[in-house]
Amino acid sequence: MKNVTKSFFYLTMIGGFSGLIYWIILKGKMLETGRNIVPNHIENGHWNDFVTSMMHNLQHPLAILLAQIVTIILVARFFGWVCRKIGQPTVIGEMIAGIVLGPSLIGMYFPEFSAMLFPKDSLGNLQFLSQIGLILFMFVIGMELDLKALKNKAHDAVVISHASIIVPFALGLGLAYFIYHSFAPQGVEFISFGLFLGIAMSITAFPVLAGIVRERGIHKTKLGAIVITCAAADDVTAWCILAAVIAIVKAGSFTSSLYVIALAVLYVLLMLKVVRPFLKKVGDLSSTRESLSKPVVAIFFLTLLLSSYVTELIGIHALFGAFLAGAIMPENNKFRSIFIEKIEDVSVVVLLPLFFVFTGLRTQIGLIDDPYLWKITGVIILVAVAGKFFGSALAAKFVGHSWKDSLSIGTLMNTRGLMELVVLNIGYDLGVLSTEIFTMMVIMALVTTFMTGPALDLINYIFRTKPETVPEGIGAKNKYKIIISFDNSEKGKKLLKVANSLVKKQSVNSIVTTMHLSLSTEVHSFDVKDYEKEMFLPVIAESENLDQKVYTLFKVSNDIESEITETANQGEYDLLLVGLGQSIFDGTLLGKVLGFTTRIINPDRFIDKITGKEGLFENSPFDERTRQIIANSKMPVGILVDKNLVAIDRVFMPVFNKEDGFLMEFAQKMIHNNGAQVTIFDAVGQIKDNREIQELVRSIEQIAPNHIAMMQERIIKKEFLEEQDLMIISLESWKKLIDSHSPWLNNTPSVLIIKP
Repeated sequence: MKNVTKSFFYLTMIGGFSGLIYWIILKGKMLETGRNIVPNHIENGHWNDFVTSMMHNLQHPLAILLAQIVTIILVARFFGWVCRKIGQPTVIGEMIAGIVLGPSLIGMYFPEFSAMLFPKDSLGNLQFLSQIGLILFMFVIGMELDLKALKNKAHDAVVISHASIIVPFALGLGLAYFIYHSFAPQGVEFISFGLFLGIAMSITAFPVLAGIVRERGIHKTKLGAIVITCAAADDVTAWCILAAVIAIVKAGSFTSSLYVIALAVLYVLLMLKVVRPFLKKVGDLSSTRESLSKPVVAIFFLTLLLSSYVTELIGIHALFGAFLAGAIMPENNKFRSIFIEKIEDVSVVVLLPLFFVFTGLRTQIGLIDDPYLWKITGVIILVAVAGKFFGSALAAKFVGHSWKDSLSIGTLMNTRGLMELVVLNIGYDLGVLSTEIFTMMVIMALVTTFMTGPALDLINYIFRTKPETVPEGIGAKNKYKIIISFDNSEKGKKLLKVANSLVKKQSVNSIVTTMHLSLSTEVHSFDVKDYEKEMFLPVIAESENLDQKVYTLFKVSNDIESEITETANQGEYDLLLVGLGQSIFDGTLLGKVLGFTTRIINPDRFIDKITGKEGLFENSPFDERTRQIIANSKMPVGILVDKNLVAIDRVFMPVFNKEDGFLMEFAQKMIHNNGAQVTIFDAVGQIKDNREIQELVRSIEQIAPNHIAMMQERIIKKEFLEEQDLMIISLESWKKLIDSHSPWLNNTPSVLIIKP
């Protein structure tokens, strides 16, 4: 009755006031008499009016900007994925995406589409938004600098870093002398052109270099530490030099630029001596996520924006102010990690690709249409590589590093990436670089970044030593080896419990390895060790509680699912255990729509569809990472669906077909090692008709008759399922349960799905 009353009240309110609104509108129409009202629609029929309105909406600046952002993110993510698959940094793909969307490809072959998506009037909006993204990104780069490490390793780092700047700077200036007449824009002084070419040759991409070091697992080595410190010192020095160069170019002469430089020095001292101590006090009071309130966040954002604004006013570019604001943030690593999380996703995923595409719209590779121009491009690349590579390598060798480490340092310092594009865009905006030389330098940035990975592989091959030692026993082929891959400590503990139940009494003849991988974009160089310790501490504590010896493996990667399968396949493990990640779209209409669109957006999913692997996962709730791991692993894979797994004393094992016979091996291991009570359910009468499975069951009964039972009932009761600790089921049988919408799914205990 109460619901009826509410419904009546609702209908009365909506109906009554809707009628009142309609009556007021009718009365209002009478007021228009004699006011020369012009209809705001075209009298060509309702459909034409609708089409005209839609066309008008499509041409609105905001609609164009949003269409540009969507297109840019999709294309950047695709090319980033391609580059990850071939072992290159994501930034290379994003740089290529910018060139593809620009006049070099889309603009050349699809000019109408390019003009519609990137009309000239809209480029100003794209530029300003990309600049905001750059300011946020440079702020993050400043925060990622470990100033303590710079102090601790200052001597070697300064020698190598400054050598890696002065040598290519001098060579760049020399190159400018020979190409000034041919390529410098009219009205640009030699000093401006030469200084910009010099600084463009000298820059190192700190974020790309740090990512490569982490992904290759050398961040804990002496080489990794020194090269990260060198890159940081290079960043600080190069940005200070760039600020001075911009001051000289804008001031028009060296003498007048001294006033700008003096102001810049005063500004830096103010930030270091006044602003930094104040921010430290604020940071000390706000080192946890809970205490980092909106007013506190506002203080740091205001510092960033004011710093950028002041440096822009002084004449040394807003990006320098953003970089310095990040560098003076409180040194508390926890605070910096929390703050970086708030900024990085938006700046890196959404705004930064806009900068790459804006750079690509300026890059016209079609202008390099002459052998002479390609020859000059080759000379630019040669000078850039020779200056940066040999300058860094020889300095590293001089301060006492081995030839292998010295050449590796030279190769890594030659990585230019995003930082190069920032410098080039500043030079282009100031009118110092012509479109031709800008395009040549962009090509140089791509080549020098792309060559880093292959060059490191070549150096490692030339100086190859004995194979890396692995933990004792892992390489032994006569042991049963399990590798656990977990994404958080709680899942790691549950997976370890499952592994322990399979090998508890076979510690001498078994190996358990726990592995955690993190995305290179999510772990920062200054807290890698702390993060690793935080991840493994609860898992190691659980291993001690279970009296289970474990080996730990921590890696930073830009392609986690590939890294998991590659590690497991190369280690020749007998079983890979992973936790199931649940898709956020499962069970929704949106999920069904996105289930189709992700096949297009996600190239891995599309490849699975073509190769036939997609059928393995149709209608299953596996997330993309789990799908890829299952598809590419060469050994059995166990996927744990955790429903508060506490013990593994009672195990339920349904058999749906003769291929499920392999599950008997796991039943035997659970009984022998963990003393589990295993109940086998012949779901469709396969066991009674299959001699091979019968023999396997009989062999277990002979050894442990009280620990294995065959279920005779045809209907599984809810009470029985609730009594079980774990259900072990094959991947194919799990798929059948999903397809049939089995009521089991609502009542099952924790589930271990096994792909044979």
